[in-house]
Amino acid sequence: MSHIVISRPAVRCTLLVTALCAGVTACGSDGNPLSHRPYDAAGQISVNAPSGERKKADPDKPLEVVAADSDGRITDVTAYDATGRYVAGELAADGGRWYSTSPLAAHASYTVRVSTENEDGAPGRKVLTFDTGMPTTKKRLDVTFGPKAGTYGVGQPVTAELSQPVKARAQRAVVERALKVSSMPATDGAWHWVDDKKLHYRPKDYWPAQATIQVRSNLAGIKIGDRMWGGKAKPLTITTGDKLVAVTDAAAHQMTVYKNDEVVRQIPVTTGRPGYDTRNGVKVVLAKEGTVRMTSASIGASDFYDLIVHHSVRVTNSGEYVHAAPWSVGSQGAANVSHGCTGMSTENAAWFYDTVREGDIVKVINSGGESMAPFGNGFGDWNLDWAKWRTGSALIGGTPDGPTPADRARLRPQSV
Repeated sequence: MSHIVISRPAVRCTLLVTALCAGVTACGSDGNPLSHRPYDAAGQISVNAPSGERKKADPDKPLEVVAADSDGRITDVTAYDATGRYVAGELAADGGRWYSTSPLAAHASYTVRVSTENEDGAPGRKVLTFDTGMPTTKKRLDVTFGPKAGTYGVGQPVTAELSQPVKARAQRAVVERALKVSSMPATDGAWHWVDDKKLHYRPKDYWPAQATIQVRSNLAGIKIGDRMWGGKAKPLTITTGDKLVAVTDAAAHQMTVYKNDEVVRQIPVTTGRPGYDTRNGVKVVLAKEGTVRMTSASIGASDFYDLIVHHSVRVTNSGEYVHAAPWSVGSQGAANVSHGCTGMSTENAAWFYDTVREGDIVKVINSGGESMAPFGNGFGDWNLDWAKWRTGSALIGGTPDGPTPADRARLRPQSV
C-alpha cells in the first residue's frame, strides 16, 4: 500500500500561528517555541493506512508512520484498537520512521497518536483513526479451553486445544501471547506446548487453595501466519477447593492424605507387584468413575481376573486407579500384590472417593515402577521441574516439549 500524505492547507497554518502568537501570553515574551501549544502535525507525517468509512487498511501489512517533512521528526507513536489492545512498534533513532512489530487485527478500529517536533523543537500532535478489513483466508485458529467450568483440586492444569496446528516458533509466540490466565490469589505460571495443537498452563507450584482462575483469549482477528487468523474463544473460569494431596509410599505400603498441609488420614494400601509396578511421581485425579469392570485381558496378565471394582478414582488414561480391593485386605499395609493400581479396604476407599475431586494430587514414591510421563497419560505436568516446564514456552525460551516415543511406550492398559 502506498503512503498517503496527510497535508495541511497553508491558510490553516497561518491562522494557527497567528492565533498562537496573538499576545505575549500565548508565545511568551522571548518567542521560545517550546512555550507553544502543540501544533497540528498532519503536514509532517504520512501513514500507510487509508481514512474514511469506505476504505479499509490491509491487516496483512504493518502499520507505518513516516516523517514526510525533512525539517521535523517523529518523537512518539501510540496505536491501539477499540478493545484496548496496543500495537507494539519501533521508532528509528533519527525519528524518521515508526513501524508496527506486532500484527494488526482484522476487522478492527484503530486510533494512532503521533507526536512530532520541528527543527526549532516545537511539539506537534496528530490523532488518526482507521479501520482494517478482513483478508481472504482459508484457515481460522479457534481455541477451546479446558477443563469445563467448575471446582477442581490445586493440581488441575489449564488446557488450550487449537483447531489448527501451529509449528513455527514465531507463530506460537503470537498465539501464546494472546492466551491470558489470571488467578486470585495471584500466582506466576506459564504455558507449555505439549504438541502443535495443545498447550497446558500451570503455576510453578500448585494453585492456591480457594482460588479463582480466569482464562481468556485475545486472538480474535489477529494474524498468526500465512492465511491463518485467530478466531474467537469462549472464556473460562474455574475455582479450586482445599489443597488435598495423597502420598503413597509403595515401600511402606501406606497412603498419607494431607488436607491444606495437615494429615487427615493414613491408609494401609497395596500397590503394583513386581512386573506391574505402580508408576512413581505426581498424578492428578482425572475422574471419579465409581464402579468399573477390570479384566486381566486388558493388560495381558497371565493370571486371570474379571472383577467389578467399586469406589474407583482414575489417575491415568491407561487405567491406573485408586480403588476398593477387599480381596487384598490381608496384604494391605504389608505387601504389594496388585497389577498397578493402589488398593485399599472398602471403608477407606469409600472415604477416599467421597473426599477427593478432579484435580487433586495423588503422588507415589518408592515404587519400582517407571516415572509418570509428563504428557500423554493424564496430567503428569508436575513431574517437570519449573525450569524444564518453562522451556516449553515460545515466549520464555528453549525447545517446546511433547510426549517422546519413550513416554508413549510407558502407557499401559487398565490394571488392578
